[in-house]
Amino acid sequence: MRFRREVTIDHSEEIDVGGLALGAGALALVRPRLEALAPGERLVVTAREQSLGDDLRGWCSRQGHRFVGSETDPRGGQRHWLERGATGRRVRPDGTGAAGPRVGRLGLDARMALFPPPEPVSARAWQGLRGSELERGAGVRAPQVLRAPGGAPCIPPETGRLYEQALAAQWDPRTAIPWAQVATLAPAQAWALNQIMTFLAENELVALQVPAATVAAVHPVHAELAMLLALHMADEARHLDVFVERARLTGEAPGASSATTGRSLASLREVGDPTEATFLLSVLGEGTFLDLLSFVERHAPDEATAAIARRTRADEARHVHLGLACVRHALATGASSAGTLVAAVERRAARIGSDELPPALQDALVLYAAGGPAPDDVARGHDAFRVLLDDVARGLAKRVAHLGLSPADAERLARLHTPSFM
Repeated sequence: MRFRREVTIDHSEEIDVGGLALGAGALALVRPRLEALAPGERLVVTAREQSLGDDLRGWCSRQGHRFVGSETDPRGGQRHWLERGATGRRVRPDGTGAAGPRVGRLGLDARMALFPPPEPVSARAWQGLRGSELERGAGVRAPQVLRAPGGAPCIPPETGRLYEQALAAQWDPRTAIPWAQVATLAPAQAWALNQIMTFLAENELVALQVPAATVAAVHPVHAELAMLLALHMADEARHLDVFVERARLTGEAPGASSATTGRSLASLREVGDPTEATFLLSVLGEGTFLDLLSFVERHAPDEATAAIARRTRADEARHVHLGLACVRHALATGASSAGTLVAAVERRAARIGSDELPPALQDALVLYAAGGPAPDDVARGHDAFRVLLDDVARGLAKRVAHLGLSPADAERLARLHTPSFM
């Protein structure tokens, strides 16, 4: 149809596409502008290309928009009115608008705050990052999203800040460790150090794998948690690297891999609930490693070994902080409960089926702290080993208590977990 000159058409936007045909660039100008409008709002397209009206009419029909009409522009060319349809549209998965231009890099918390997460997150929006547009008809995936019963995502508010800290703290194993300062050890001490590094490396491989499963459960609108977990995994890969290298430099073959350690690590892989997995790995397991790595640094035979323990402990401290934040947030939102966490530890303890550390690891820790084979040295090493066990139990009970569990539950969980370290 054609408009009479006296008819007035309200519109929200106007665009001039010059002499472009629809398939030669005009569509790239028209489509984003039209789809940014609300249903029922109109876009005026000014053009010199005579075929554009018919092409726009056909395109609107296919896309669910309405071609209202055209008129001749007094300056030459034509003006076409398009009305935004309610079908075939693209929508933001969270209903937020686009952010304005920014100068310079913002911290992750500030950047993600530009697009507040929806409550609740729509499963239909699984493909969309927070603040992005999602085209209708896109495939739907039903993810195992971390969430509370009411739909609130179990993403601790300090995630972005922890990501920035982790990003700034990355280090290169080739240059951060003084490998030239590796000491030549007596056979007993070389065996002990090798056994400890073998145990650490075994555990770090699983500590890399468990967060990978959690990453797959994180909705893309909470990408900052996935980003932080990816750095967590990079940390563990780096730890695995330095532990294996230090074991190799002892000149010994890899140490023993015990059945107890195998059952312990397998039980971590079997946990399906992300909050329980985080509690078992990061709060209990990596929390224990803070004390174990302090022990390794305190009794290190050389600066390379001390640097390995010091560097990896700093990374593990961030992991524990994240674990505490995630579990605390899950408890606060009702996504988990103290009873659920206690039951998870009890099931794991029954799965491991041992109430003490592997014998080879016990002997290695004693000889490592002894620093020599003399009976008096070994006696001191054994005392240091007993202090380590006490430190681990106290540290675990303290961290668990920080989550709000009762002192009795905290002490029970510490006793159940300590024999496996990780």
